[in-house]
Amino acid sequence: MATFTVKAEIRWSDIDPNFHVLHSKYYDYCANARMKVLAENGVTMQAIQEEKVGPILFREECVFKKELKFGDEIEIRIELLKADNDFARWSFVNEIWKNGNLLAAVITVDGAWMDTAKRKLVIPPESFKKAFAAIPKAGNFNQ
Repeated sequence: MATFTVKAEIRWSDIDPNFHVLHSKYYDYCANARMKVLAENGVTMQAIQEEKVGPILFREECVFKKELKFGDEIEIRIELLKADNDFARWSFVNEIWKNGNLLAAVITVDGAWMDTAKRKLVIPPESFKKAFAAIPKAGNFNQ
């Protein structure tokens, strides 16, 4: 699989007073898509709760290219941009495409895994490492 893609719906509640999608919704669309790619590869909410290890973000940056409006069809494409050998730290690139052919935004996130009980950074469990190994990699992936 070269890219993981998730379709998203623009809801009326996503629209701001300028009649386009509120900037923070771009981040929400991508966060949901990242959780879908993790869940599809075995890092489900149940697994996160059982392992007491969850993803956290250090940085989230968006480059807005085209505005999104109510009625646009959007899809989010996700690839792993870089990761440590043990997948303790990682970066994703998320692209939001509108109406099939216009790049609307590029969101890059840097994150890691945190022990949710100790509130400390940790190396993820083996099952999470396998999941990350299965996620599509960007053409310029760096490990």
